[in-house]
Amino acid sequence: MTAAPDVRVAVLGDSFAAGVGDPAALGWVGRVAARARATGWDLTAYPLGIRRETTPEIGRRLLAEARPRLRDGDAHGLVVAGGVNDTTVEDGRRRATEDETLTALDGVLAAAAAASWPVLVVGPALVADPAQNERIEALSRALAARCTDRGVPYAEVAAPLAGDADWIAEIASVDGAHPGAAGYQRLADLVWPAFADWLAAVVGSAR
Repeated sequence: MTAAPDVRVAVLGDSFAAGVGDPAALGWVGRVAARARATGWDLTAYPLGIRRETTPEIGRRLLAEARPRLRDGDAHGLVVAGGVNDTTVEDGRRRATEDETLTALDGVLAAAAAASWPVLVVGPALVADPAQNERIEALSRALAARCTDRGVPYAEVAAPLAGDADWIAEIASVDGAHPGAAGYQRLADLVWPAFADWLAAVVGSAR
């Protein structure tokens, strides 16, 4: 029997990628990785989330953090998951404008292409602030369009969560932004179809 390929995936993102608020300390990344392993993939997933980071900030640490983690193994991939903090308004302005977010994403995609790392982009989740959610949903649409233009798979999260009373109630009960275990399972379920297809392609391209 042939051993499954050794797959390494770096997940760069914000507090959602870090699993903030999850009492099980798994977040959606840990749950997706566990499902992938249960499916038969020999996957090592590195959750590299930092609280409050915007997409431009995530992009600036991309190579320093991804290179050592994607150095070995049989197949490699990069997941980029941010955007919520970009839409936060501080001192009267967004922490990152839509153009700044898209420019940062372009930089990430270019760097990943140069390193031969396939990329999956995971969109931002909704929070308990209706006004910010309008900005998040608009940004998610812009990110999806940019990914389509670049031929990069995109896991949409905001649209399925819109109008989800259970999601809003859960994050409101935690801190207004992050869910607990049930919410992170919901995120994992939303990300999984795109992740599973992308992971199969990552492994297939390395054969």
